[in-house]
Amino acid sequence: MTRYLANRLSRFGRDDRGNATVEFVIIFPVFMMLLLFSIELSVITLRHAMLERGLDLTVRQIRLGYATPPNHPTIKGMVCDFSKLGGNCNDNLRLEMKPVDIRAYTGLDQTADCTDAAEPTKPVRQFAPGQRNQLMLLRACLKYDPMMPRAALGSVLKKDSSGQAAVVSMSAFVQEP
Repeated sequence: MTRYLANRLSRFGRDDRGNATVEFVIIFPVFMMLLLFSIELSVITLRHAMLERGLDLTVRQIRLGYATPPNHPTIKGMVCDFSKLGGNCNDNLRLEMKPVDIRAYTGLDQTADCTDAAEPTKPVRQFAPGQRNQLMLLRACLKYDPMMPRAALGSVLKKDSSGQAAVVSMSAFVQEP
C-alpha cells in the first residue's frame, strides 16, 4: 500500500500538465489590477486637465474684461462650458475666489472646500470679485464618482461620505483695467 502511494505521488510530481494554467492564475489578477489602475488614472488625469483648461480659459476671459463684473454663477458656468466636463458640473463644482494683498500674501486655506452630495448645500465660503489691478486667487474643486470605486486606484482615493472623490485646480490673475 505504501509502495502504491509513493509511486502515485512521484508520478504526480513529475507530471507537468497544467503549468500554464497555474502561471496564468497567479499572473492574470496582477495584470488586470494594473490595467484597471491605469484606466482609472487616465480618466482622473483627463478630468483634471479639462478642469485646468476650463479654469485657465475662464481666467483669461475675466482678465481681458469679457466677464465684467465677475460673479459666481457666471464664472461657474464659464468653467463648466470651457472644460467640457459634462454631467452635472454645475452641481459638483465649487469655486472659491479671494483678493490677495501682494505685500502681505495670505493664500487660500490648504484644504479645498468641495461640495458633498450627502450634506445640505453650503453657501460659497469666500467669493469676492475684487477690483481692477488687484491680485485674485481662484480655486475650483470638482467632485466626481470614480469609475471603479472598489478596484485598484478607486479603493485608495480619498472620498467623501457619498463616495465621491475631488479634483482641485487653482489659478491666480490680475484683472486688467
